[in-house]
Amino acid sequence: MKIPFPPFSKINKTWVVLGAALAIGLLAAVATRSFLSSRVAEIEARNVHQTLSVVVAKTDLAQNTILSNDNAAVRKIPVEYAHSGAVQPGDFERIAGNAIAFPVKAGEMIMWSQMAGKRVPTFSARLAAGRRAITVVVDEINSISGMLEPGDLIDLMLTIDQNGRKVVLPLLQSMQVMATGQRSVDDAKNGEAAQFATVTLDTTPAQARNLIIARESGKLTALLRNPADKAAPGQQDYDLSLLFDTRPDSLPLPQRRGIPVLYGGSGMPAPPDALRLQGHRSGTDPPVAMPPAPVAAPPPIPLINAAAAPP
Repeated sequence: MKIPFPPFSKINKTWVVLGAALAIGLLAAVATRSFLSSRVAEIEARNVHQTLSVVVAKTDLAQNTILSNDNAAVRKIPVEYAHSGAVQPGDFERIAGNAIAFPVKAGEMIMWSQMAGKRVPTFSARLAAGRRAITVVVDEINSISGMLEPGDLIDLMLTIDQNGRKVVLPLLQSMQVMATGQRSVDDAKNGEAAQFATVTLDTTPAQARNLIIARESGKLTALLRNPADKAAPGQQDYDLSLLFDTRPDSLPLPQRRGIPVLYGGSGMPAPPDALRLQGHRSGTDPPVAMPPAPVAAPPPIPLINAAAAPP
C-alpha cells in the first residue's frame, strides 16, 4: 500500500510563507519594544531635569530651633512636588539665625510660614537699594517670540517718528529682566516658550524715567544679549528728558501775583514795602528809623533894580 505524500515543491512554499510571517512578526515586536523603551527613557529623562532646589531640615527640628548650616540642607525635588512657599537656597541667608515656629521632620521642606515672625518676601525685596522695577508692555515680536526668560540681559531700542522718517535710538543696554508676566527669576525654568504681555526690568530712577518717556513717544524693541557679553556699548544711552525737553527745570513756573492795591478805583500790584506799617512797634521791638521830615525851602530873595535904587 502506498502512502500519498504532497509534492515537495508545495511543502517548501508553505514553510517559506510560515517562516516569513514569523520573521515579520518578530521584527515588529523588536521594533515596538525599542520604540517604547526609547519613549520611556525620554520621559524619564525629561522628568529628571525638571527639579527645583529647596531648603530642607537635615534632622528633626523642634519648635523654636535656630536655623543654621548645621541643621539645614539643600535637596532637589520634582517641580510638581515643590511648594510655592518653600525657602530656596538663595534666600537661606534671610532665615539663618532665626527660629522656626513649628516642628519640622528630617527631609521636609522649610516653609516661610514656619518661620517665627517672618513673612514671605515680597517682589520689592528682590530690589537692591537705589534700584527701581518698572513694567513695560511688549508684544510677540519685540519679546523675542516668547523665548525671553527672567534673568536674561536685553538691550532696548526706541523707534520714533522724527520729521516724517523713522529713527532708531539705543535707549538702555544690559538691562536685567526680573520677570516676564508673573514669572520671576525664582520660578522654575523648563526652556519652553511662555506667553506673556509684560516685562519687568531692574533699573535706576533715571532709567525708569527714560522708559516712561519712551512708552509715550515710540515703539520699544528688545534685543537679547549674551550674559558673557561685557563689551562696552558702541553708543551711549540717550537721555530722553533732554531730547523731548521734559526736565522739571524746563517746565514754566507759576507767576507769583502781588497783593492788589486800589488807587483811585484802579488795581495795580503793590510793591513789597507798600503795606509796611512804619509807625507801629511793640515795646520789645527796636526803634524804627523814621525818614526825616521835609525841610521847607527858604523864601526867595527879592531882586532890586539898580536903576530904581536911591542914590
